[in-house]
Amino acid sequence: NMALMQIPRRADYGLRAVIYLSDQDPEKCCAIGEIASKQGVPRKFLEKIIQDLVRGGLIKSKRGSAGGYLLARAPEQISFCDVIEALEGPIAVNACLDQHLGCDQLPRCTMIGVWSEVQDKIMEVLSRTTIAGLRQSPCRDIIGSSSLSSAA
Repeated sequence: NMALMQIPRRADYGLRAVIYLSDQDPEKCCAIGEIASKQGVPRKFLEKIIQDLVRGGLIKSKRGSAGGYLLARAPEQISFCDVIEALEGPIAVNACLDQHLGCDQLPRCTMIGVWSEVQDKIMEVLSRTTIAGLRQSPCRDIIGSSSLSSAA
């Protein structure tokens, strides 16, 4: 049994949708049903996610018979962090690092340094990882050489 520090499902599905759109012709609009079926995402849930990505300026919508959704920016200009924050708001690995939540233990807490370092590393990876960067190796090519294989 493994404890997961989990990425919210909305963020996972949003990333899948953005990655799918990045693989299409930049001028081609994709229908919500196409994205949902190709990515194995429930359509109703994806509709809400796409609306938030449109509001966040990452996806744009076009109306009409040839309408649908396409990326609002080049894949090189969209990071994992952009997508996750458009859907979930600011990322915090622990409540003490969330400016709005805070923590009453903070004055005597000895863990804040660890959580802060974890936060910095996660943000560094999510910020530097662009959607365009994913066009290289699918995960099946790297799982064997990563720490993921030893976690099983």
